[in-house]
Amino acid sequence: MKIEYYLPETILSNDDLFLQFEGFESAKVELKLGIMERHIASDNETALDMAYIASLKVLEGYDKNKIGFILFCTQSPDYYLPTTACILQNMLSLPSNIGALDYNLGCSGFVYGLSLAKALISSKICEEVLLVTSETYSKHIHPSDRANRSIFGDGATATILSSTDINKIFNFELGTDGRGKDNLIVKNGAFRNKIQTELLHEKDENGIFVSNNHLYMNGPEIFNFTIENIPNVVKTTLEKNNLSLDTIDYIIFHQANKYMLEYLRKKIKIPESKFYNNILTTGNTVSSTIPIAIKECLNNYTINKGDKVLLAGFGVGYSWAATVIEI
Repeated sequence: MKIEYYLPETILSNDDLFLQFEGFESAKVELKLGIMERHIASDNETALDMAYIASLKVLEGYDKNKIGFILFCTQSPDYYLPTTACILQNMLSLPSNIGALDYNLGCSGFVYGLSLAKALISSKICEEVLLVTSETYSKHIHPSDRANRSIFGDGATATILSSTDINKIFNFELGTDGRGKDNLIVKNGAFRNKIQTELLHEKDENGIFVSNNHLYMNGPEIFNFTIENIPNVVKTTLEKNNLSLDTIDYIIFHQANKYMLEYLRKKIKIPESKFYNNILTTGNTVSSTIPIAIKECLNNYTINKGDKVLLAGFGVGYSWAATVIEI
C-alpha cells in the first residue's frame, strides 16, 4: 500500500477566525477540537485538481500501466456528470482499458474504498487500484458558519493497492442508517431541492447555523450516533477477524475532532499509546483523514511492517466502515 496526500496552500488559522468572528476563542478550539489550522482550497481549486496532484505524487516512479481501476471518493465533485474518475484517468494519461467510478461517501469513504478495491482485485477484475479521496467541504460551508469553518479542512489522498496489499486487508464491518441523513446534509443544490436565491439564514434550537444551500451539521446528534454505534463496530470487526484489542498494534479512527476521539478511546478502553488523535494542522478532511493519518504514522514509524492496524470511518449518511490491515 502506497499513500500520498495533498493539502491546499491556503491556510485558515484559529487566529484568522478570531479576526472574523466576535467571541471566537482560538485556545478553546485548539484544546477541544484539537485544531489549530486547516488548509482551504482556493476559489478555482477543485476536488479534481487536488486529486490530480495527490495522484501524481503516488504514481511517481511507478508503472502507470499497472493501474486497472480508479475509485474516486468525493462529496464535492467537479460536475454532476461526467464522473470525476473518468476525467482523472485522462489527466493522468492512464490506459483507457481501465474501470473508473466515483462514489459519494464522506468520513467512512476510505475504508469503504478499501472494501471495493479488495473486491475488484479478489474477483480478478483488475490487479491494481488507484483509490482517491478528495474533498472541498469548505465550498459547502457558508462564510458565516463559525462552527463548521472551525472543524473542516480540504485535502486529497491517493493510494495504490495491489494483490499483495489486499491479502493484508482483513474482513469488514460496514453499516448504514439513513435515518440520520438530516443531521449532516446540504439540502439544496441537487434535484430534490434547487438552490434558493433568497435564503433565510438562521440558527436551530442548538444554536447551529442553518442555511439550506450550505452544509448543515447537527453536532450533538452526530456525537450521539458515534458514541452509541462505534464501540460495537470495533467489537464486531475484531470478532469477524478472530482478533482482540490486545492483538491490535494501533488504531486509527476517522479524525472528526479531538474531543470525540478521546471520548471514544476511553469508552472502548483503548490505550493512549495505541491510538491516533491528531488533526492539529489539517482539520477534519472528511474521507482523507484516515489515509493522511496512515501516511503520517508510517513516516514517523508509529506503525511498522507487520503491525495490525484497526481502521474505522463513520459519519455522513449515517454510514460506517471498519477493518483491520497489516502493514
